[in-house]
Amino acid sequence: MAKFLSKGFWESVASIILRNRPLIIILVLAFTVFLGFQWRHMRFTYTEANLLPDDHEVNLEYQNFKDKFGEEGNLIVLGIQDERLFTPEILTAWNELSAKIAQSDAVALSLSLKDLKILDKQEEPQRFDLVPFMTDSTLTTESAASYRKLLFDDLPFYENLIYNKETGTVRSAVYLKKDLINTPARRDFVVNDLIPAIADFEAAHDIKVRTSGMPYIRTLNAQNIIDEIGIFVGAALLVTSFIFFFFFRSYRATFISMVTVIIGVMWAFGFLGLLGYEITVLTAIIPPLIIVIGIPNCIFLINKYQQEYKNHGNQVKALQRVITKVGNATLMTNITTASGFGTFILTESSLLSEFGVVASINIIAIFLLCLLIIPILYSYMSPPKEKHLKHLGKNWIEGFVDWMERMVRNRRTTIYASSVLLLALSIIGIYQIRISGSLIEDMPKKAGFYKDIKFFEEEFDGIMPLEILIDTKKKQGVMKLSTLKRMEELSTTIEEQPELSAPISIVNLVKYAKQAYFNGNPKYYQLPTSNESNFILPYAKSFDNDENLMGAYVDSTGQYARITTFMKDVGTDKMERAEENIQLKIDKLFPEERYEVTMTGTALVFQKGTDYLVMNLVISLSLAILLIALFMAWMFKSLRMIIVSLIPNLLPLLVTAGMMGFIGIPIKPSTILVFSIAFGISVDDTIHFLAKYRQELKANKWKIKKSVYASLRETGVSMFYTSIVLFFGFSVFMISSFGGTVALGGLVSATLLFAMLANLLLLPSLLLSLESEIANKDVFKEPALQIVDREGDEDTAGTKTKNKQ
Repeated sequence: MAKFLSKGFWESVASIILRNRPLIIILVLAFTVFLGFQWRHMRFTYTEANLLPDDHEVNLEYQNFKDKFGEEGNLIVLGIQDERLFTPEILTAWNELSAKIAQSDAVALSLSLKDLKILDKQEEPQRFDLVPFMTDSTLTTESAASYRKLLFDDLPFYENLIYNKETGTVRSAVYLKKDLINTPARRDFVVNDLIPAIADFEAAHDIKVRTSGMPYIRTLNAQNIIDEIGIFVGAALLVTSFIFFFFFRSYRATFISMVTVIIGVMWAFGFLGLLGYEITVLTAIIPPLIIVIGIPNCIFLINKYQQEYKNHGNQVKALQRVITKVGNATLMTNITTASGFGTFILTESSLLSEFGVVASINIIAIFLLCLLIIPILYSYMSPPKEKHLKHLGKNWIEGFVDWMERMVRNRRTTIYASSVLLLALSIIGIYQIRISGSLIEDMPKKAGFYKDIKFFEEEFDGIMPLEILIDTKKKQGVMKLSTLKRMEELSTTIEEQPELSAPISIVNLVKYAKQAYFNGNPKYYQLPTSNESNFILPYAKSFDNDENLMGAYVDSTGQYARITTFMKDVGTDKMERAEENIQLKIDKLFPEERYEVTMTGTALVFQKGTDYLVMNLVISLSLAILLIALFMAWMFKSLRMIIVSLIPNLLPLLVTAGMMGFIGIPIKPSTILVFSIAFGISVDDTIHFLAKYRQELKANKWKIKKSVYASLRETGVSMFYTSIVLFFGFSVFMISSFGGTVALGGLVSATLLFAMLANLLLLPSLLLSLESEIANKDVFKEPALQIVDREGDEDTAGTKTKNKQ
């Protein structure tokens, strides 16, 4: 590999690029058009992010449940908390709204007040008939009030399913067809049918309708992701172009850079379509990420071109040297950045793996685009004028460089003490980090659907389904009274958990059957005794003819039953405690030799996925550190230098982790990305500094202090410039309405800022303090990487070298 990074190799690359400019431009445009056509294959996710491997035990159990009962997240709920509901006008309009929604082809079942059924006992033959709850064709004040009394006083079967007796809240349940849940038809129904119908009702009657349920939440959440992609790309372009223009004061340089990164964004979307990956909350950040990472490449290349031209006035020579001198270093820094993202490929989570694949491919792609487009476009333009080179003489940044040098020269003890103090505080903060397995924590807090989630949590104890699948191991085993009693006792335990709603199962229906058998008296809403079951269960066989009643809770063989409850948005700790309590009750009630009981559902799968990712965090970060350490070993041929170089890059990660603990930002799928991303990017500064340091050692005949200070002044400004771009570039993600994306942007920005200071203060201090151990010819051998040669050795960020000893 070393021959590909040698000076001769890059001279050949420069010659090929500059001699074949028209062909290269045509090839870039052709590939851009090709990837543009791949946009039609882009698709947005219609499911929750499944963080577990497909063959994980929890995923297999969830799939087994769906094989028996279909997709469980097919419920949309509409709620009203208003005393005017049970007036003739409003109740009629509410029923009409429900009827309108039920007409949609996407709806399997609508359960509103007008759809409610009452069990009515019939003797010949023995059966229960389902009769309408509402029978009046025209409502009056008296009939509307009577329906309210009947519902709230005499129908406990519908309590917590349709109404909240304490607050008077009433809701409708809309069950979508299960085969449409994870398709675009779900979005079409929610956006084109449901939302407009609700808006018309609210406008006509001045009543707030609360809407929630997983299909509804998924749809609006996905729409927010789609809307934010454009916002992120626009904001990233605006921020980075402003900073770029501030540095260079050149419209031409800014335009060339923007063209380059815009093509990079087009490629990013194209690769998503080409690979057939869904756009998720993670892959949605890749296009703006490419802008943020691409602009520093542009800064290095354009600045070096202008610096070279200012030195000798030869445009062709300047373009050639841009490629030969900066190409090598830029390639290596992009490889290390891509490696930070690439470690996610090795995880078994398809969500993270796809993110790692697309991100690493596009980081290398934006490097190639910068290397090809910038020299070629400049070759067709007139040489830079004096006004384009003015920024090279500005020394406003010299104060910052002088301060760094004074600190390294005179205040190393202060630097070490500050580092140790930060490390101690970080360790304290790390112990306060919590893990979050919440499905909705990252959702936009100001969005109407998020407020509705909280409303239904308050009124009905949650909207995220948690399922319990019971296998009785024999046909018709569910309807045995002994099984029903076990299920009822388990349901009582579930209801006692404050994080969970009152469960729904076949037990509720059998209890209602007893109530109906005793002429609808609500005091008989309970399971029948052994003697009563001989009389009541024959009536209950009439349920077999109603798929919506039985099929929702018991499979066609009568062997499998489900208990459905809904979970609040609680932390992982509370969720695990509730799960543990339920599991203890399951183990006690259902002997393994007679029953097989599993807990599953969307909420549990997501929580287990978060736990899985936390374990993979250590693995992926360790891989990133190992991979980049190997890069260091290959480049600098010194084990001691590897250790010294990793310290200023690991400390910022620990500081960020400590900040998360103190601020209260949990470990979750979005924030897990921070560490590998930041490490992959921050190590770039270390590579630049150490490579320059190695050159200065040779040039200064192994004089340590002179070499360290020269390297600090040479690389300090470029690190500052690129860190500023990266800091504000990642800060763009903080405008997101998603909490996880905000945390990702803020944490990466903070980490990169700490990393810059660590590489400019702590790293040179370590080199000076350990000079006898690491800075001799035997330890610090000839490196494989050369950043620039001694000819024209100016600061790559635009200031003249000032070596001080």
